[in-house]
Order: sequence, then C-alpha cells, then structure tokens
Amino acid sequence: MPPLLVRDLLAQKGESLQLELLTGDVGLDRPIPVPEISSPGLVLAGFTKRFAARRLHALGETEIAYLKSLRPAERRRSLEAFLSYELPCVFVTKSQPVPRELVALAKARKIPVLRSKLKTAEFYRRITPYLTEMFAPSTTVHASLADVYGVGLLFTGRSGIGKSECVLDLVERGHRLVADDVVHITQRGADVLIGRAHELSYRYMEIRGVGLVDVSGLFGIHAVRQQKRIEVVVELTDWEKAGEAERTGLDGKATRILGVELPLVSVPLNPGKNITVIAEVVAMNHLLRYSGVDAAKAFNTRLLKRMAEQRELREYLSEDYE
Repeated sequence: MPPLLVRDLLAQKGESLQLELLTGDVGLDRPIPVPEISSPGLVLAGFTKRFAARRLHALGETEIAYLKSLRPAERRRSLEAFLSYELPCVFVTKSQPVPRELVALAKARKIPVLRSKLKTAEFYRRITPYLTEMFAPSTTVHASLADVYGVGLLFTGRSGIGKSECVLDLVERGHRLVADDVVHITQRGADVLIGRAHELSYRYMEIRGVGLVDVSGLFGIHAVRQQKRIEVVVELTDWEKAGEAERTGLDGKATRILGVELPLVSVPLNPGKNITVIAEVVAMNHLLRYSGVDAAKAFNTRLLKRMAEQRELREYLSEDYE
C-alpha cells in the first residue's frame, strides 16, 4: 500500500477540515508515517525528550498564545527547536494568526503548515477517524456481503457456487447488498471488521447468465448500503465435498480474518436447498445468541435434564420390589 502523503490528506480531507495551505506547495509529498496527532506544547517550552516527531502536530490556542508571549529571539529559538525534527506537517487550528517565524522556518525546512477554521477539539474529532481508517489493516476477499436483519453475513465459497444468487434473493426479500464478488475488509479497533465494495462495483452485482445488474436501480436505493460490520461468515460448500455437517450447533466453528475471530457456518448445498431462508435463520440465530439465547445449549440442557429425570425414575422402579 502506498504511503499516505500530506498531499493526499489535503485532497481527501481539506474541505472537511477547512484547511488553508500557508506554505504553498512546499513539503506536500512528505509521508505521514503514523496515524496519531498531538500537541507539541512541551517541545515549544524546551522539553524535547520523548518527543513523537513522526506524528502530525496541531497548534491550538494555548500553543499560539505561548509563542506570542515570548520575545522574538526566544520565539525563534523555540520554533527552530520544534522544526528541527522531520515533522510530516503542522496544523494551526481556529483560524489563528500564525507567527511569521513559523511560516518562514517551515518553508526553509520544507515542512507544510496548514491552518484550519475548526476549533481544536472539533479538528481532532474529524481527523482522527480518517487517520485510523487510512492506517487500519485491510484485505480483499472473494466473497459477497449482505446486511440481513442488521447482521453482516459474509458469503464465501468457490467461484460459481451461488454466492451472488443467494445475496440477490436476499435483496429481493428486503435485505441489503453491501458488496458482491470482491469485498474490501478493514479492521477497526481490536475486533471489528468493516466490509465494503470497491467504489466501481458499489451497487452492482454479476449474475451468471444475466450479466451486471444495478441493484439500486432495480430494487431502490434502500436495497444497498455502503459498508457493514462483518459478524458471521457463511461458507457455501458442495454437498459431495462437505464431509460431516454440523447437526446441533454445540460445537461452533470459527474462522479468522485479519486476526479477528468470526463465527463460521458451513452450509452444504444440493439441488433445491433454500439457502436464502437458511441465511435468514443464521442471521436471526446470531441475534438470539447475542441477546443471550443459545438454542443448541438450551436444547442440550433440556435433554440432559430429561435424561436425569428418566434415570431417577428407573432407579426408583428398580428398587420397588412390591
């Protein structure tokens, strides 16, 4: 994956962050190596130990007020120490007047300075999710993703097994398409996977024998969504190659994507099998388990209780000699 450049950030988030470039085209090709942004207040005050120079840095009202309070020579020394590091770029928030020394020294060091109209807290709130997403682990899988009763079902299986047809049938029943054939997956936090379609294939599906279809055009805009958390993987397999299929659900399977463990439901297919209804049941069963109701465990508990009752009855009758 190519590195994220300051130029990319400006192009993609310049409008949202209300950015104004103060140093011209200087340093726009500097890479942004880490997804963190912080305030350099201590460095401006002279404490440079443990300074995270690789981060983006934002000067808020406190930092600008501190610089204004310094004498010109002291202010220049403070900024020279700050800009002596290989900083990706420097932001100034709340449309504050920028010290001339900052712009001049930054230009000399080829470090871009950008000013935002946003307050510091709002600036952080908007830029942090963007940086997190841009640096998040990601992968692309051959699968189809649908939102079924609010549950993200990722359908996997060999090419031609019927993933797209299953999702199309789900859409016809009122569920929503997220991605077909190619799913781009991004990790959010420790255990959340977000799936989305490629920007070119969003809303489209390829149905063998029919070709490309525009799902939103056929079923309405409510039939598609841009992204969805992946919660269950539904593996479609050939009946002949499926082996021993799960019968009770007690021994739940799992799979890993980007190191995140997800429930895995393997469904062997044979002619006439209604995979669409099965997919709906998988989604509803997941919702039940999420709410604390596990049908397999409940049935197992009920069965064990009945067996215990029968055993007690047999023991009682075996001791009845009348």
